[in-house]
Amino acid sequence: MIEKIYNMTDSNEKTVEMLISDENVHYLHMIFNKGEGLPEHFSNSNVYMTVLKGTLSIGLGEQEVHEYTKGTVLKIPFKTKMNVVGNRHDEILELTVVKAPAPAQSSVKK
Repeated sequence: MIEKIYNMTDSNEKTVEMLISDENVHYLHMIFNKGEGLPEHFSNSNVYMTVLKGTLSIGLGEQEVHEYTKGTVLKIPFKTKMNVVGNRHDEILELTVVKAPAPAQSSVKK
């Protein structure tokens, strides 16, 4: 088999899973219920965030928090402050996050 297959969790519970972590890319899948998100942090690579379901609430740099709905793809530059408020709404929020190039191993939290 040439291809390698990765499966995303199908859940209604909070999920943050690293599907692919290699020398080329980090590919993450996240699910958040109302009131759930991530701590403020700085992007450790270029980040491409896709809203699969729901509405994402995120503040970038010094901007106010903006909201993005299903079908939106955000490109977030390296070293940008990210305030991922997450989900402020009743509908489940589901995202994929691609970091390219893959962050240096020293900056990856285990």
